[in-house]
Amino acid sequence: MFDHKKGLVVVALENGTVIDHIPPDKLFKVVSILNLDTLDSQLTIGNNLKSSKLGTKGIIKITNKFFEPNVINKIALVAPNAKLNIIKNFQVVEKRNIVLPDEIHDIIQCGNPKCITNNEPVPTLFFVVDKDDVKVKCNYCERMIHQEDIKMK
Repeated sequence: MFDHKKGLVVVALENGTVIDHIPPDKLFKVVSILNLDTLDSQLTIGNNLKSSKLGTKGIIKITNKFFEPNVINKIALVAPNAKLNIIKNFQVVEKRNIVLPDEIHDIIQCGNPKCITNNEPVPTLFFVVDKDDVKVKCNYCERMIHQEDIKMK
Protein backbone atom coordinates (compact mmCIF):
# COMPACT_ATOMS: atom_id res chain seq x y z
CA MET A 1 0.00 0.00 0.00
CA PHE A 2 1.31 3.49 -0.80
CA ASP A 3 0.24 6.70 0.93
CA HIS A 4 1.30 9.71 -1.16
CA LYS A 5 1.83 11.86 1.93
CA LYS A 6 3.86 9.33 3.92
CA GLY A 7 5.32 7.00 1.28
CA LEU A 8 5.22 3.23 1.62
CA VAL A 9 2.98 2.00 4.44
CA VAL A 10 3.62 -1.48 5.85
CA VAL A 11 0.52 -3.46 6.82
CA ALA A 12 0.22 -4.29 10.53
CA LEU A 13 0.78 -7.89 11.65
CA GLU A 14 -2.21 -9.85 12.90
CA ASN A 15 0.03 -12.47 14.54
CA GLY A 16 3.79 -12.81 14.51
CA THR A 17 7.08 -11.35 15.62
CA VAL A 18 8.71 -7.98 15.07
CA ILE A 19 12.44 -7.62 15.66
CA ASP A 20 13.19 -3.92 15.91
CA HIS A 21 16.19 -1.68 16.58
CA ILE A 22 18.61 -3.93 14.71
CA PRO A 23 21.84 -2.09 13.81
CA PRO A 24 21.73 -1.63 10.00
CA ASP A 25 25.06 -3.39 9.51
CA LYS A 26 23.74 -6.45 11.39
CA LEU A 27 20.31 -6.77 9.75
CA PHE A 28 21.23 -9.31 7.08
CA LYS A 29 23.23 -11.35 9.58
CA VAL A 30 20.02 -11.65 11.64
CA VAL A 31 18.11 -12.60 8.45
CA SER A 32 20.69 -15.34 7.84
CA ILE A 33 20.61 -16.62 11.44
CA LEU A 34 16.82 -16.93 11.29
CA ASN A 35 16.94 -18.67 7.88
CA LEU A 36 14.26 -16.30 6.69
CA ASP A 37 14.96 -17.17 3.05
CA THR A 38 13.38 -20.59 3.70
CA LEU A 39 10.24 -19.27 5.42
CA ASP A 40 6.83 -19.46 3.78
CA SER A 41 5.47 -16.70 6.02
CA GLN A 42 4.89 -13.13 4.92
CA LEU A 43 8.04 -11.16 5.69
CA THR A 44 8.86 -7.47 5.79
CA ILE A 45 12.46 -6.27 6.07
CA GLY A 46 13.41 -2.62 6.38
CA ASN A 47 16.91 -1.23 6.68
CA ASN A 48 18.42 2.19 7.28
CA LEU A 49 15.10 3.44 8.63
CA LYS A 50 15.10 6.62 10.70
CA SER A 51 15.39 6.06 14.43
CA SER A 52 15.38 8.69 17.16
CA LYS A 53 17.49 6.40 19.40
CA LEU A 54 19.95 4.92 16.89
CA GLY A 55 19.96 7.36 13.98
CA THR A 56 19.15 4.47 11.63
CA LYS A 57 17.92 0.95 12.27
CA GLY A 58 16.76 -2.27 10.72
CA ILE A 59 13.45 -4.04 11.36
CA ILE A 60 12.06 -7.49 10.54
CA LYS A 61 8.34 -8.39 10.67
CA ILE A 62 7.41 -12.06 10.34
CA THR A 63 3.81 -13.25 10.10
CA ASN A 64 2.76 -16.24 12.21
CA LYS A 65 6.29 -16.99 13.43
CA PHE A 66 7.48 -17.11 17.04
CA PHE A 67 11.01 -18.02 18.09
CA GLU A 68 12.41 -20.33 20.75
CA PRO A 69 14.81 -18.90 23.38
CA ASN A 70 17.90 -20.47 21.75
CA VAL A 71 17.09 -18.61 18.51
CA ILE A 72 16.66 -15.35 20.44
CA ASN A 73 20.10 -15.99 21.97
CA LYS A 74 21.56 -16.23 18.45
CA ILE A 75 20.06 -12.82 17.65
CA ALA A 76 21.52 -11.47 20.92
CA LEU A 77 25.01 -12.51 19.79
CA VAL A 78 24.65 -10.34 16.67
CA ALA A 79 22.32 -7.54 17.80
CA PRO A 80 22.36 -7.49 21.62
CA ASN A 81 20.26 -4.32 21.92
CA ALA A 82 17.48 -5.26 19.52
CA LYS A 83 13.84 -5.31 20.64
CA LEU A 84 11.42 -8.20 20.26
CA ASN A 85 7.66 -7.67 19.96
CA ILE A 86 5.16 -10.53 19.95
CA ILE A 87 1.94 -9.64 18.13
CA LYS A 88 -1.40 -11.44 18.60
CA ASN A 89 -4.69 -10.21 17.14
CA PHE A 90 -2.99 -6.98 15.97
CA GLN A 91 -1.92 -6.18 19.57
CA VAL A 92 1.57 -6.19 21.08
CA VAL A 93 1.21 -8.81 23.82
CA GLU A 94 4.86 -8.98 24.76
CA LYS A 95 7.63 -6.46 24.36
CA ARG A 96 11.15 -7.22 25.50
CA ASN A 97 14.73 -6.29 25.01
CA ILE A 98 16.89 -8.99 23.52
CA VAL A 99 19.49 -9.67 26.18
CA LEU A 100 22.65 -11.69 25.85
CA PRO A 101 22.59 -14.39 28.56
CA ASP A 102 25.59 -15.08 30.81
CA GLU A 103 26.09 -18.49 29.20
CA ILE A 104 25.64 -19.67 25.61
CA HIS A 105 24.77 -23.38 25.31
CA ASP A 106 25.44 -25.29 22.09
CA ILE A 107 24.60 -22.62 19.50
CA ILE A 108 28.07 -21.41 18.50
CA GLN A 109 31.25 -23.21 17.50
CA CYS A 110 34.61 -22.84 19.17
CA GLY A 111 37.23 -21.29 16.90
CA ASN A 112 39.97 -23.52 18.30
CA PRO A 113 40.37 -26.57 16.03
CA LYS A 114 41.96 -28.49 18.94
CA CYS A 115 39.04 -27.81 21.31
CA ILE A 116 37.29 -30.98 22.48
CA THR A 117 34.00 -29.63 21.14
CA ASN A 118 35.43 -29.79 17.61
CA ASN A 119 36.75 -33.32 18.03
CA GLU A 120 34.25 -35.13 20.27
CA PRO A 121 30.44 -35.10 20.51
CA VAL A 122 30.47 -32.53 23.32
CA PRO A 123 27.99 -29.62 23.34
CA THR A 124 29.65 -26.23 23.39
CA LEU A 125 29.44 -23.91 26.36
CA PHE A 126 30.59 -20.30 26.31
CA PHE A 127 30.63 -17.71 29.05
CA VAL A 128 29.82 -14.15 28.03
CA VAL A 129 32.75 -11.99 29.09
CA ASP A 130 31.59 -8.67 27.58
CA LYS A 131 27.91 -8.05 26.77
CA ASP A 132 28.49 -4.65 25.13
CA ASP A 133 31.24 -5.61 22.69
CA VAL A 134 30.11 -9.27 22.62
CA LYS A 135 33.05 -11.41 23.67
CA VAL A 136 32.64 -15.01 24.77
CA LYS A 137 35.04 -17.56 26.28
CA CYS A 138 34.95 -21.30 25.67
CA ASN A 139 34.37 -23.32 28.83
CA TYR A 140 36.70 -26.10 27.65
CA CYS A 141 39.73 -24.52 25.99
CA GLU A 142 39.20 -20.95 27.29
CA ARG A 143 39.58 -19.42 23.83
CA MET A 144 38.18 -15.90 23.65
CA ILE A 145 35.96 -15.20 20.64
CA HIS A 146 34.93 -11.70 19.54
CA GLN A 147 31.55 -10.95 17.94
CA GLU A 148 32.91 -10.70 14.38
CA ASP A 149 34.50 -14.18 14.71
CA ILE A 150 31.46 -16.01 16.13
CA LYS A 151 30.24 -18.90 13.97
CA MET A 152 26.80 -20.38 14.58
CA LYS A 153 26.34 -24.15 14.66
